[in-house]
Amino acid sequence: MTEFWLISAPGEKTCQQTWDKLMTATTRANNLSTNNKFNIPDLKVGTLDVLVGLSDELAKLDAFVESVVKKVAQYMADVLEDSRDKVQENLLANGVDLVTYVTRFQWDMAKYPIKQSLKNISEIVSKQVSQIDNDLKARASAYNNLKGNLQNLERKNAGSLLTRSLADIVKKEDFVLDSEYLITMLVVVPKTNYVDWQRTYETLSEMVVPRSTNLLFEDQESGLFSVTLFRKAIDDFRLKARENKFMLRDFQYNEEEMKADKEEMTRLSTDKKKQFGPLVRWLKVNFSEAFIAWIHIKALRVFVESVLRYGLPVNFQAMLLQPNKKNMKKLREVLNDLYKHLDSSAAAIIDQSAMDIPGLNLSQQEYYPYVYYKIDCNLLDFK
Repeated sequence: MTEFWLISAPGEKTCQQTWDKLMTATTRANNLSTNNKFNIPDLKVGTLDVLVGLSDELAKLDAFVESVVKKVAQYMADVLEDSRDKVQENLLANGVDLVTYVTRFQWDMAKYPIKQSLKNISEIVSKQVSQIDNDLKARASAYNNLKGNLQNLERKNAGSLLTRSLADIVKKEDFVLDSEYLITMLVVVPKTNYVDWQRTYETLSEMVVPRSTNLLFEDQESGLFSVTLFRKAIDDFRLKARENKFMLRDFQYNEEEMKADKEEMTRLSTDKKKQFGPLVRWLKVNFSEAFIAWIHIKALRVFVESVLRYGLPVNFQAMLLQPNKKNMKKLREVLNDLYKHLDSSAAAIIDQSAMDIPGLNLSQQEYYPYVYYKIDCNLLDFK
């Protein structure tokens, strides 16, 4: 299970008592969850008005930061292409896997100084993650263009004989070049029609050079034949050929163009390889930054919500539960029994539709008598 429930409850005589009570109810008796204390430092409380406003802002910021974390993770999977199984080992926070980071969470004093107001800390996060989001858009756009151009060229070099590039297939000696009257045409003939082709090509129109056809290349379905005829007979020949299921390819032998195509392919392929390493490194670093920022936002939300619900002086225990998948419903019931005295109106779990912020789909946010936020470390959406 990569889902965590981040909750808080007011300190009893001491916060340790609150913790012990939770442990007794959820693990010692019945193994409903694995729990860790979630350490939030002494943050500056500020005024009640500010906290109420901040509570809404943090909800929006939480959703935004989570979306950026997922975008970076998903793009990492896209970039790693065939090595998607390697994605998870690249999605680290502070050099450790996400579950370890979350369960051993320590506030980063250097990045988010607790001497600053809560609003300032949330603005630092917002600025930092917006920057990551913008950088990701720019880098992804540049890399995707390169990848797209390369794929288009690769597609041109694969595919059927009717569409694929012929640069690697034909040679100079296959063509009559620089003739005022004669021209060599290329014709795609289904394998089942080879005998027909050999029998009829000379008579499809006037002015076809006898015995001028050669098979240049075959794929699974068709063969590519050359045939030489007089220029003035092209249209007539094309028409008659099509009636017999022989398709002419519009192709003019041009060494310069073919060389340029090959060079372009080599250049794009080299560029892609060159950009790949730095891009993956950037994604790793910035995934870590964004994820760390996200968990700090969760910590801020727990702090703000706990102060608003349980009052001052600040006295609550934040706890991280990793539910046992089979017992999630039971765990919810146990928590409600444990904390229903905190808020009688929430004892019957109600949907707090007041949490719906216009334009932001936070789904019906569940409301419980204790402070609750979900953290899901499964960030990849593999189709």
